[in-house]
Order: sequence, then structure tokens, then C-alpha cells
Amino acid sequence: MSGKARILRPVAVLVAVLALLGGGGPAYAVERPVVKLSVTQAGAGGSVTVSGSGWRAHTLLMVLVCGRATPDRGVIGGTNSCANGDGRAVTTDAQGAFSRKLPVAEPPVPCPCVVHVATVTGAEAEADAVLQVAGHLVAPLPAEQSGGRLVILSDTRLTGSSGLLTWFGAPPSRTLVFTVGNTGTGAIEDPVFQVGSAHGVFAPQWDDRQWHGTLAPGRKAEVRLPVELTAGAHGDYTVSLKYAGRVLAEQPWGVGRPWGVTLFWILLCLVVPAALFRAGMAVVDRVRPRRPGAARLTRTLRLPRLPRTGGRTSEPPPTNPTLPWFAPDSVPGDPAGRLSAPHSDSPASPTTPTTKGPT
Repeated sequence: MSGKARILRPVAVLVAVLALLGGGGPAYAVERPVVKLSVTQAGAGGSVTVSGSGWRAHTLLMVLVCGRATPDRGVIGGTNSCANGDGRAVTTDAQGAFSRKLPVAEPPVPCPCVVHVATVTGAEAEADAVLQVAGHLVAPLPAEQSGGRLVILSDTRLTGSSGLLTWFGAPPSRTLVFTVGNTGTGAIEDPVFQVGSAHGVFAPQWDDRQWHGTLAPGRKAEVRLPVELTAGAHGDYTVSLKYAGRVLAEQPWGVGRPWGVTLFWILLCLVVPAALFRAGMAVVDRVRPRRPGAARLTRTLRLPRLPRTGGRTSEPPPTNPTLPWFAPDSVPGDPAGRLSAPHSDSPASPTTPTTKGPT
């Protein structure tokens, strides 16, 4: 094999690999959501069948007729330019496809009009299809402003922690932190963001949050916006960030249950009945009638107080009677034995006293 052939062979192999990769590229491309209409023109009061493909499986979608919109510029003014009262909801199947019949209604703003399909929960996705509403006013779209254009440059995150009061039902709060940049040609002054919190499948409730500052073209800045839920909130929440009618980011937030409230109710259910029982027993003990015999019995059972003599307690007199077999010799004429003869060790008779006199 010549040197030229040895050089061309690796080049051929590289070209073949690149061709295979290039040919297999479309197979791995991410499929974008697509919306198709059964008719492209209909009058108010009619209906149109909306079908779509390329959506996430088992995803809830909202289908609306919107004015002042085109597929390339989207819906100018957000859902305020749509006939929200005549919208329809639909859920995609396992392949990410759907089909739904939509009544045609006149939007609150002039046409050009589109059928706007967007996700309700999860990652944001939307698609539009042109629809001519017969008999509805048509006006040119407003000119695009050549000012600043704000974009998210970093992932959003929630900072902060819950305190002790949150454990007892206080509103949970966090701070939404993200970095924005200005890719336009003009400065952005004091932009107003919208922060929304959604629980489960419910739509978010939006609150305006203004960031004070000026963002020059080509510059970036860190933005910190407060987020607060209602008192006693718990479960899985989703915090969304919107600017100029477009959702820029979403951040999940798992909020713990306020167990302090549960503990409070448990203690309340135990303490209150116990207090009522004690109060009732006190009332019953006070109002019930007293028996006279119980008072006399109480008095008879009381022990008498012993008198004190000189700071010392005198011994009580013996009250036990003397047993008969331990009684001393009784004097004749004294059957009770109260008088007894004196004891003497001499052999003399106790009745004959011994006297000594002068001899």
C-alpha cells in the first residue's frame, strides 16, 4: 500500500462516520409540538376540530382562540387576548397526541387570530395554528420594540428555611434567586416580574414583584424575589416566574406539614375535657347536701390535743383498769381495793405497829 493510500483511507473512514452521524441526526431530533385544524376559516358560533402531536404523554393542555397573534410572534398580551370563556381542556394520550372539538368564539382583541395550545402544568410548551374568524375585526400587529430583551442566564433556585412559627401554621416563605441578562439594544429599567405558586394541577396565582435597578445592554444581574404561600400550606408546590407574558422558569417546592397545629389540637382535646370534668366535680361537691351523722362521726374521730406544761407535754393519766390478779392486798372493809396495807420486810404483823418507848 502506497503512502498516499495510507493517508486517504483514514479520511474516507472519517467521512463515512460523519455521513452516518449526519444521516441519523433527524431520528434523534426532539419532536416539537404541532397543532393542526380541520378548517382554517370559521365564523363565530361554529366549531373546528383541533388535533396535535409531539406533546408529552398524558399532559393536560388548554386550547383557546386568541387574537392579536401569529405563529412566529406568539400571542401578544398573553391570555388576555384570548376567548377564555370558550376554551377547552384536553389530555394527550400515551403517544403525545390529542384531538378536540373547539367552538369558534370572537376574542376580545382584533385578529390576526390563532388557535393557541399550551400546557397547563409541568414544563412549558405551546404551539399555534392560524385561524381566520369570519366577521371579526382585523388590525395590524403593534410594531416590535427595539429596546432591551431580558433572558434567564442561570437556573432558578429557592433559598431560605422555615422557622418555628411555620411549624405552627405561619405562611412558608422563600426567596427566588436567578440571574438575568439583557440581550437587546436598549436598557431595561425596574423590570416587573410575576411570581406564581401552584399546588398540584391548579393554575398558579400570580403576584407582581418589581426589581429596582437598570440593566444595560449586554450586562447581567442577580435578582432576588420573595415568595410566600398562604398560612397552613403544605404539600408539593410549583413556583413559576413570568416576564412580559412569558413563563421563564419553574421551580418545585415541597412544603412540610405544620405538625405543631396538629399537636395543639390534640392537647386541646385532652386538656379541655379534663378541665371541664374537674370543674364539674367541684360544683357537685359544693352543692350536694351534707348528712348530719357524717359531721358527728368526724368530730368523734378527732384526737384531743394534749396540754403542754412548761414547754413539755405531760403524760396522760392511765385509763386502763388494774387487772384483778395484779391488784394489791385489799384492806378489810375496802372491797374495791382502793386502800392497801403498807408493805414491809419485817416479820411483824402489818396491823400491829412496833413502837419504842422508855424502859
